[in-house]
Amino acid sequence: MKSTTKPWIFTASCPSVIGTVDVVTRFMAESGNYVDEIHSFDDREANRFFIRIEFFPQSTDFSADEFRAEFGPRAKQFDMDWELTAPNHRPRVAIMVSKYDHCLNDLLYRYRTGQLNIEVPVIISNHPDLESLAQWHNIPYHHLPITADTKPQQEAQVRELIEQYDAELVVLARYMQVLSSEMCQYLDGRAINIHHSLLPGFKGARPYHQAWEKGVKMVGATAHYVNDDLDEGPIISQGIQTVDHAHYPEDLVAKGQDVERVTLFNAVKNHVEKRVFLNGKRTVVFGR
Repeated sequence: MKSTTKPWIFTASCPSVIGTVDVVTRFMAESGNYVDEIHSFDDREANRFFIRIEFFPQSTDFSADEFRAEFGPRAKQFDMDWELTAPNHRPRVAIMVSKYDHCLNDLLYRYRTGQLNIEVPVIISNHPDLESLAQWHNIPYHHLPITADTKPQQEAQVRELIEQYDAELVVLARYMQVLSSEMCQYLDGRAINIHHSLLPGFKGARPYHQAWEKGVKMVGATAHYVNDDLDEGPIISQGIQTVDHAHYPEDLVAKGQDVERVTLFNAVKNHVEKRVFLNGKRTVVFGR
């Protein structure tokens, strides 16, 4: 029953009541759709239910419009927010970056090799340094310098580009600027940021050097949705690597950048595969 093509993806959330799983799986069976993967979670604290299903239609004349029309009334009975994603959907992702190239390079490689099922229509930066990398991938690169005085105008230009290129998701791949409250609200739920995670916390310049001076034993990274609390948005993925006394500051930087690359990739992949649900200040992330 499983096809060699990519599956359709069904995602939904609703209040926690009896019958939430049944209404979805019963409909799948009755409409002739083979469920290949299913994840669900009931948050007892929030009293909210989440479900994600990958399925393969068994009929050659499957219609997404008919699916929506027929399932809609059933979903309404459960006050269900739901979405159907086609196998050929490739989200358009705008990438923002400053001077560090490790996260951008990794995302573009995974995009180019098909590990990320996305389109990258534009790269936006407050520095000109990485334009050649964008040109090599034949992606438009927009250099928008920013100062404290020009921040409102620069962010307005960024918003114009996001809309011009019809980006569904914005990835801050080491974009070293603090977004304004207005920008955070504009990008709410559709922007992912990556930053280092070090214990104890080190802020400001040269955090890995500060960490080395304290003799840290692990370096890490956190990818999260952008919100108005600096580096405190709902977390999507995290990663760590152990280090020891033999690692000098440059070693910590290298290891930290490795973790940042993988952690950001995992967050973007989970988002575009519809595995992430916002749940208040937290997230529900279904594994692969």
